[in-house]
Amino acid sequence: MKLKNIAFILLGSAIFAFGLVHFNMENKLAEGGFTGITLLLYFLFGIDPSISNLVLNIPLFFIGWKLLGRTTFFYTILGTVSLSVFLWIFQRYGFHIPLNNDLTLAALFAGVFIGVGLGIIFRYGGTTGGVDIIARLVYKYKGISMGKTMFLFDSCVIFLSLLTYLPYREGMYTLVAVFVGARVIDFLQEGAYAAKGATIISEKSDLISEKIMTEMERGVTILKGIGSYTKRERDVLYCVVAKNELSRLKSIITSVDPYAFVAISDVHDVHGEGFTLDENKQPLHE
Repeated sequence: MKLKNIAFILLGSAIFAFGLVHFNMENKLAEGGFTGITLLLYFLFGIDPSISNLVLNIPLFFIGWKLLGRTTFFYTILGTVSLSVFLWIFQRYGFHIPLNNDLTLAALFAGVFIGVGLGIIFRYGGTTGGVDIIARLVYKYKGISMGKTMFLFDSCVIFLSLLTYLPYREGMYTLVAVFVGARVIDFLQEGAYAAKGATIISEKSDLISEKIMTEMERGVTILKGIGSYTKRERDVLYCVVAKNELSRLKSIITSVDPYAFVAISDVHDVHGEGFTLDENKQPLHE
């Protein structure tokens, strides 16, 4: 268990709770998962989400502690308990954010804050319990993917909210918030740093790889490929560059072989020399 992970899980829980209190609860927006159930209980019966969040998750802790593993289980309890603590704090010592009843802004802020909070928690090995534990159990015993289980559960919670307290107008903005939150979580999970991967097929692969290494100081991997039509074996080059280096890479390839076949793809969360490590294998950023 790392202090860094613990610190970031606490930070993520605080951001998550802040968004939930100041944007979802203040503007009567729903949410998916167990968080959505806590909001449903709050708007229908006035039950404090900081309490209902713990009560709902405690049974799942007993069910899932063997499944999660010791470290993940600890991080899950940390995320769940700290979320309840921060919910309690922000409800009592928070402040009003004037959005002039603009639900578009409320939905965007809700999605960003909840997405950033959960994204940080997930990135550092934690969860906030709830559907995550259920999804793991369903996957283990039924073979149904976690994504499908979580989507189905979220859909049911939002639909139940629409049937009980949530007006259709707020329901639509809730979907906006959930969509934005999901995209932010994906962004944080995949990594803030994105690069480009280039697959290059050319008769002059040796010259291209040499120019890339000497002029751009980027490594090139040579793969062996066989043309399906010609049945000829040829070299296939693969190179990863920063996004701002892509145009230069294309220029180098064109200058050597204007007829080369080049396929560009997105690369997320790049690790290794030239990106996160220097030539001495030391981290570029501490």
